[in-house]
Amino acid sequence: MKLRTRLQITFITIIVIPLFLTVIAFLCIGIYLMNIEKGQGVRELNYSMFTENMDELIHMNDDVYDYLRKQIDSDPKLLEDKGYLEKVNSEVARKSTYLIVKKDREIYYTGNPSGAEKILSKLPAYENVMESGDGGLFLEEYDKYVKLLRFDFSDGSKGSVFVITNANAMISRRLLISMFIAIIAILVFTSFMLTEWIHKSVFRPLCDLNNAMNKIKSGNLDYVLETGNEGGEIGDLYRNYEDMRLRLKESAEEKEDQEKRYRELVRNISHDLKTPITAIKGYVEGIMDGVADTPEKMDKYIKTIYNKANDMDRLINELSVYSGIDSNKIPYNFRQINVADYFGDCVEEVGLDLESHNIQLNYSNMIPSDVIIIADPEQLKKVINNIIGNSVKYMDKPEGKIDIRLLDEEDSVRVEIEDNGRGVAQKDLEKIFERFYRTDASRNSMQGGSGIGLSIVKKIIEDHGGYIWATGKEGVGTCIHFVIRKYVDLNQK
Repeated sequence: MKLRTRLQITFITIIVIPLFLTVIAFLCIGIYLMNIEKGQGVRELNYSMFTENMDELIHMNDDVYDYLRKQIDSDPKLLEDKGYLEKVNSEVARKSTYLIVKKDREIYYTGNPSGAEKILSKLPAYENVMESGDGGLFLEEYDKYVKLLRFDFSDGSKGSVFVITNANAMISRRLLISMFIAIIAILVFTSFMLTEWIHKSVFRPLCDLNNAMNKIKSGNLDYVLETGNEGGEIGDLYRNYEDMRLRLKESAEEKEDQEKRYRELVRNISHDLKTPITAIKGYVEGIMDGVADTPEKMDKYIKTIYNKANDMDRLINELSVYSGIDSNKIPYNFRQINVADYFGDCVEEVGLDLESHNIQLNYSNMIPSDVIIIADPEQLKKVINNIIGNSVKYMDKPEGKIDIRLLDEEDSVRVEIEDNGRGVAQKDLEKIFERFYRTDASRNSMQGGSGIGLSIVKKIIEDHGGYIWATGKEGVGTCIHFVIRKYVDLNQK
């Protein structure tokens, strides 16, 4: 789930759940507070049938009742003064209470005319007031609590004072307090629920991710962070962590393998340099000791020293080229090359060298004479020399043979260089272009190599926009194929 969706759900939850629970709480509390045993008509108040809420109602009404009773005892004539009654009524109105004063059977004064008209018929007559005493009455039909007093007007009329308090107003106060407590509880519950949900769905995954990153920091690249069914940004973070971990692990393994191969390269180069250096030292000592005592021996010794020096120069050049490959800084000078002319010159040049190794060179050109490619002639010559040099190095037949074929493939030129040497095992064919890879693990001194020649070839061909591969059979021979696209002059179309 996306973080935006989580925020939207949180926003809606903060509004909807408290609102819904508040409505439920309001209904439940209201029903509870109104759940008073219903009776018929007007009857004396029975304190045991009311809740604590009703006790509050009685105490509030009693304050007004006691005040009026003291006034009747001291000066009942004040109750004939409507101004005085209005003043008292305005004060008790704040307590949801109002007064009704009857003179005989008629209303003399009321603080709530509309309310008085509704309940007038339910109020007891003057002669019944004493019977009601101080207990008060509860008009269940109207939710009114009534306390009664009587007095005599100065003209001899019978007066009755009714102190009437709205019971539903008290319930409303009680309801407000209960609802306040309920809302606090609802908000605490909602906050706890949302906090737990956010902690479980956001903070806990982030803590797991932080722990996993610390594992990476300490070098533990094998710590797997289970993504599970996580979606959204959290799931993306999990998956990105796994991708990063796998890439770092792959990079670390590649680096370790690279270092291993570097060490192997140093050993290989040291071995390959040691052989010609030993030979050169031996022949130089022979000359110095006078062993080469004839012109023929002297010439042979000098040629051998020269050849060994060339071998060392070749190794140094390979290292230089490899350094360029590793830093991606091989210098190229691309230009248009006529394929037939270029390969014709190359075959003529390498043919002389192959004759000295008793290897027959066969050249076959099956492309038109006007085919052009874009290439660096020096680097492409390095490709041909490295491939042929490899064939010569691993030639194990008395009569060696190398075939060079140029094949036309519509929009590209394919070059095949095939030998009848010892070949390469099928499992090694895909690996021979890897850096430092050598099929002669034993590294005998006659056929030792740095293992970077064919990797240089592959790099150069790919930088020319082509591709290269090998075929062959162990004991029969190897064929190297590479393809370079033809140059097409768009202006001539």
